[in-house]
Amino acid sequence: MVDSVVKPAGERSGASGSGGRRGRASTSQFGALGLNLADPRVEASVLGLLDTVEVELRASVSSADPFVTEAARHLVEAGGKRFRPLLVALGAQFGDPTGAQVVPAAVVMELTHLATLYHDDVMDEAAVRRGAPSANSRWTNSVAILVGDYLFARAADIAADLGPEAVRLQARTFARLVHGQIAETVGPRADDDPVAHYLHVIAEKTGSLIATSARFGGMFGGAAPEHVEALAGYGETIGVAFQLSDDLLDIASESVQSGKTPGTDLREGVPTLPVLYAREADDSDASSVRLREILATGPLTDDALHAEALGLLRESPALKRARETVRSYAEDARAQLAPLPPGPSRSALESLCDYIADRTS
Repeated sequence: MVDSVVKPAGERSGASGSGGRRGRASTSQFGALGLNLADPRVEASVLGLLDTVEVELRASVSSADPFVTEAARHLVEAGGKRFRPLLVALGAQFGDPTGAQVVPAAVVMELTHLATLYHDDVMDEAAVRRGAPSANSRWTNSVAILVGDYLFARAADIAADLGPEAVRLQARTFARLVHGQIAETVGPRADDDPVAHYLHVIAEKTGSLIATSARFGGMFGGAAPEHVEALAGYGETIGVAFQLSDDLLDIASESVQSGKTPGTDLREGVPTLPVLYAREADDSDASSVRLREILATGPLTDDALHAEALGLLRESPALKRARETVRSYAEDARAQLAPLPPGPSRSALESLCDYIADRTS
């Protein structure tokens, strides 16, 4: 989740030794996220941290077994936004970003995220991840699961060097990720509100890790406790907002802005927020009634029905309501930043709120 837009690291970098290309962070990475780093010193600090994280990521997944190294580096080399390390780097700006534990903390977060992607691809039977063959399609489901487990183990090993609180937080975050995946797999129970259930799943699967990333940045940068709590609250809320905005782009975008063909979720029968709103609506106009009829049929594999549903959704009150929900989360994330001192670092975090509110308008 929240894992498209920025070009893979290999496309931004030259060759390096020891089995792969080393990615370098760049200002284009920030632009693709809507992040505005107006202060050159903050920008240099964040870019430097992210470059070091890239080096340490590759080192951390190395194994005495060449095959394990190859499989574990598969998604590292494929690139990605490195959104979680970015939040660590930004959180650290509210203390000392040169602290020795900031980079390892960012590596822990990204390894945990990458591990979930290996497992997600098995569960989703995905063939492609970040523009490359998924680990399960390149090797087998068993290999992908075991490599995901290996990455979780490596994250825990590095977290142990950060102290017991880091281990506890990483474990609790992992537990939330698992709970979210189980809730998504099982689906809402008979007495659950489908929208509330969906928002809960996103908070557990996506918001939790981004929250811990921002928290780790503040913690290991030595920020004040109240600032660390503000960063964590912001991270969870902005994570949910980003995922919800991706849901909308899948419906509203005429291009591959969302990182996949528009309407993919509809075709696969994934009930994202606009669809859930459309299903529960009681609008009696012909378009709304017809939309509910189509959505009730399940995955829209028929091209004509898929195109009709996509067109109806784009003009529906449900999409407008979903946009309002995204904007509400973005504004809530901004409010979470109130305890932080004004300055370029806080402004950078606020720029993410603006980007999310605007990208689906």
